[in-house]
Formats: sequence, C-alpha cells, structure tokens
Amino acid sequence: MLRKRLAIDLGTANTLVWIAGEGIVANEPSVVAISAEDNKVVAVGEDAKRMLGRTPETLVASRPMREGVIADYQVTKAMLRYFINKVASKSFVLRPDVMVCVPAGCTQVERRAALDATLEAGAAHAYLIDEPLAAAIGANIPVSAPSGHMIIDIGGGAAEAAVLSLGGVVVHKSVRVAGNKIDEAIQNYLKKKHNLIIGDQTAEDIKIKIGSAVKLEKEEKIQISGRDVVFGLPRSVVVTSTEVTDAIYPPLSQIIGAVKAVLEETPPELASDIIDKGIVMSGGTSLLRNFDKLLTEETGVPSHVAEEALYCVVRGTGIVLENIELWKRSVTTKR
Repeated sequence: MLRKRLAIDLGTANTLVWIAGEGIVANEPSVVAISAEDNKVVAVGEDAKRMLGRTPETLVASRPMREGVIADYQVTKAMLRYFINKVASKSFVLRPDVMVCVPAGCTQVERRAALDATLEAGAAHAYLIDEPLAAAIGANIPVSAPSGHMIIDIGGGAAEAAVLSLGGVVVHKSVRVAGNKIDEAIQNYLKKKHNLIIGDQTAEDIKIKIGSAVKLEKEEKIQISGRDVVFGLPRSVVVTSTEVTDAIYPPLSQIIGAVKAVLEETPPELASDIIDKGIVMSGGTSLLRNFDKLLTEETGVPSHVAEEALYCVVRGTGIVLENIELWKRSVTTKR
C-alpha cells in the first residue's frame, strides 16, 4: 500500500493523528507559533504551547481552532501540513488519504473549509465525519444496531450530545462551551473574588488538580500565583476545590442543558434504550472529576466515561477510514 491513510482529530485543544494499521502516532496541542515579520511557522504543537502567553513582539502563538471549528484558515492549513509531513514519511510515494472529524452542528461553510484546508495541506483525498459518530465508534458502541445510544463528546472548544441509531445521528445538539470555557470561568472567578489575573495554563492546572463537578467531601487546596489587578504586582493565593466547583458550575450547566435538549427530542423507542444503556461520555473534558456523577444527578440517566475518553474520536475516525466502504453513507469526501 503506497498511499497512507491518516485519521486526524483536529481539536481545539489537541490534535491527534492515527495511521491505518498502526494506531495513534501523534498527540500534540493545537497551537502554532508564527513569526510576525514574514508569517513563517516557527513551531507547532508542544513547542508552540510552551510559548503561549510568553512570546516577544516578533512571535505570535495562537490556537487556530476555536470552539471546535477552523477560526484561522491559513494557520490551520500550516498546522495540518506539519502533522501530515511528520507522520507520512518520505518513503511513501503518493500523498495520503486523510479523514478529519468535524462537529455535527457545524455549517456547510465550516465543513468546506475543513475539506479545502486538508487538501491544500497535502492530502490526496479528504474525508469528513461527524464527531459524535466517530466518538461512539471509538468508544466501542454498536452504532449500526437498530437501538438508541447516546454519547456526549466534550472537548476543548465544543460539547456535542447525540443520539445514534442504525449507523447515523438521529438527534444532536452542540454548544460551544467546553474545557476552554471552564478555564475561563476559573480565571473570571479569581479576578472577581481574589483580584488576581492568571493565565490559561494556570487555570487548566487548577481544573486538573483540584477541579470537581460536585463538592468534594474532603476539601482540597492549591497555591497559585498571578498578577494583582489593583497593584499590578505578582501575588500568590490559596484556592480551594469548593471555590473551583462554584466557579465552573455555569459552563457545566450549559453542557448539561444540551444533553437535556437532546433527551427531550429523542423518539420514545430510542429514549427507553438510552435509559437502559445510559449516556457515554468522551473527550478530554469528560475526565473532569465527578462530571459523570453530576450528569446522572441532573438528568436521571446513568452516565459513565468511556475507556480512554481522550482517544475515542481519533480511534473512531481511524476505524471508519479503515472500513470506508462500510461507512460510505456517513462521510463527506472531496479530492
């Protein structure tokens, strides 16, 4: 097989690459650093993420994906080209076939932008698949069966809840609220309550270390540093897990609102299947402590996090790419 087949989960926070027959070969942050003078790409992925919030005027480090879709076309194209070149070695003569996943709720314009960027970045054929379907396949849910399954995929930029049956999406709702908005909520809370400005990385650290969707029985604490709003000088404060739980509840309730909206629109036959099987959660933000517990409390439907939730989407995209004939109905293509 001279032509390689790549599946790419082009996420707001991380980009993952899967090669057919090999599995996951790359998992790096979706960050690109560009030289302001000549618009040349200086660094991509892990190297560029370390530059976020620390660059001089001559460099610009940014995330080209926002809320699950392409926000900066040229930079996304450069990032895709970097990942395709990184994994498709020079010994392979033909350009690879690439499948990218997009949110089910994205517009035709956003879909076309993803296909065009993939082709311009060096793909021979570009394929698109809906993220909830890919996540469900990657989470080993038998989506082709004539019964209802519900998945909620919560990444960095968007959360998507969908009910699947007979290999397709029956009902779906997308909210552009996910991991990044949770980090923002922590930043806003600290600014209001402690007069402290912190960066995105610090907010993410707080979320990972002491964040919880429901109040913990034994409160946890963390010391963080930032810049004082009033005096403009560096300062440290101690933040508790209870404060973080209060701060992140508004974005979490918006995500839960999307799940409830999908449940309200689900046909009764499928709704009874979902009650039996429960809601499967995938994506990085689903790993937030006790999020499954909060979702169960709020909806009354048992919820659980999929195994290796971070890799569900890319694994599902890879499985579809390897069996493209079986899934023809579910993918969009362009060459």
